[in-house]
Amino acid sequence: MELYTYFRSSAAYRVRIALNIKEIKHTLIAVNLLEGEHAKSEYTGINPQGLVPSLKLDDGKIINQSTAILEYLEAEYPEIPLLPNDSFTAATIRNWSNIIACDIHPLDNLRVLKYLTNELNVNADDKMSWYHHWIIEGFTALETQLLATPYCFGTTVTLADVYLIPMVYNALRFNLSMEKFPKILAIYEACNTLEGFDRAKPENQADCKIA
Repeated sequence: MELYTYFRSSAAYRVRIALNIKEIKHTLIAVNLLEGEHAKSEYTGINPQGLVPSLKLDDGKIINQSTAILEYLEAEYPEIPLLPNDSFTAATIRNWSNIIACDIHPLDNLRVLKYLTNELNVNADDKMSWYHHWIIEGFTALETQLLATPYCFGTTVTLADVYLIPMVYNALRFNLSMEKFPKILAIYEACNTLEGFDRAKPENQADCKIA
């Protein structure tokens, strides 16, 4: 199994976490977004959108989009689950996770930020204001739904934590104050003490470009 990834991609980051937690043997293949490797024919033949992540299975089949990959991993590797058996609780976790996947991340990802700069001539301050607005709006909704538990939905890591940690990483990278989100920050810190999360961190990737 091969995961096409980029060290700072939130979507790839969440899949790296899941693969680690589920203890699934895999190989990471770096796709450098800043150098345009995602737009080359070698990669668009794998993912026509030119986005990461993509997961190539052992039989050569390919799954794109992190949400689809995570659902596949949950279905095929249930031994270490990220969703509970109770259907209502599982739906609640999916709903919470989708606030990140559908409402926050798409507005704040690299290609959107580049479009704001390169095509709409948005200056750096206004671009940062855009980024912070959508993060704060989403995190406010997420924070109100959390209880004082180690992880998003209790004492066990779930899909919600897998989605949350990359988003918090990016928020901190863009200097968002977490003062109004103490429960989210506590979960972020708790998850990052776990090996599966630690190994998935951007700074621990072979393609990491952080100085």
